[in-house]
Amino acid sequence: MERDIQVLRELGNHYAQIAALPLQQEKKKLWTANNDLKTNRPMVYIDQLPWHELAQSPEMRLECQDPFLRTVEQRLRETLYRFRHFPCDMVVEARVDIPKAYSGMRMGINVEARGVWVDAQNDVYSHEYVSQLNGPEDLEKLQPDRIVADRQLDAERLHLCERIFEGIMPVRLRGMQVQANVWDHMAQLMNQEEMLMDLLDRPEFIVQVVTRMRDILMDSIRQLENLDLLDSELEYVHCTGAYTNDLPRSLDGKTRARNVWGYGMSQIFGAVSKQMHEEFDIDLLRPMYEMFGLFYYGCCEPLHHKVDIIRKIKNVRKISMSPWADARAGAEAIAGDYVLSLKAHPALIASGRFEEEKIREQLTTAKQACERYGTPCEFILKDVSTVQGKLEFLDRWNQVAMEVALS
Repeated sequence: MERDIQVLRELGNHYAQIAALPLQQEKKKLWTANNDLKTNRPMVYIDQLPWHELAQSPEMRLECQDPFLRTVEQRLRETLYRFRHFPCDMVVEARVDIPKAYSGMRMGINVEARGVWVDAQNDVYSHEYVSQLNGPEDLEKLQPDRIVADRQLDAERLHLCERIFEGIMPVRLRGMQVQANVWDHMAQLMNQEEMLMDLLDRPEFIVQVVTRMRDILMDSIRQLENLDLLDSELEYVHCTGAYTNDLPRSLDGKTRARNVWGYGMSQIFGAVSKQMHEEFDIDLLRPMYEMFGLFYYGCCEPLHHKVDIIRKIKNVRKISMSPWADARAGAEAIAGDYVLSLKAHPALIASGRFEEEKIREQLTTAKQACERYGTPCEFILKDVSTVQGKLEFLDRWNQVAMEVALS
């Protein structure tokens, strides 16, 4: 344990030095302005990285032996690595966050799947899911959650880390952020081809599943509020900066959904019409989406031609424009009313080649379109499952993206 403490204090000192740099406050102001729809320049961030490859770097070699302290070390090293190599517009807060411990968000059913790996070390791999919701008779498998917070474990971990980082940085218990992704969850519990066909053949069954899962998740959100497990001080929402002046502050010290960002998506609806998307996602799930103060909508599904139906969600603030979307059409449709969250194409650094010309073209096209229509913009590189061991590609993407953003 003494060796673990020594390792963490040394890392903590480096972390605290970075967190104290004036640029951290400058980045927070830039994110805040962008999220508050005051156009300046595109913000840039990289997330969802191939840490199994980055782990080969000597900077990422873990030394702690205690399992919990090893997770603390992992987060510190990841942040330090990012800052040294591809900082983009990341913000390093002057604190150590310890995730609150809780259990219970399962909807009464466990996902069953068979995995297929190309790289056994990679946590991104293919799944073959077992279909468990095949008809109305299976609806009873979906049961309300009973969320349990482990206050004793939180207290023990907080006390330990406060002792370790005493005189270096404060330690804070970190709450969670709700991922309101009913359709992504359904795609893990049902045969996806049959689920899409059911939109035509058994729409009443699909409505039953969606509304049951929605109601369970809404109840879970209320439990999270009552257990004080939500967090209004998180730096990021869905891999993008979360800083804003537009979230209402809690008046009694307890964080509620209206005080935080939420995010959701319906990625499988990239294969359905706008009308179906509106009927089976937007109209059914709006009550859940609108529980939050602000909402980030979308992920990999193309949404450039669906902005008009997303407008029905009154608290949307960011809309994803995936690599398969037309960013120019999206910027025109948004017309300054939301942040266009451009998802840079990860394949352009994943094949063993760094395709700089295509990277610049995608980012520049989006920036110019957003400038034309007065739409705030952010460049987000995520879903990077591999760089084929060429770690420098992430550093180079950071350089190119910042050049475009600042040009």
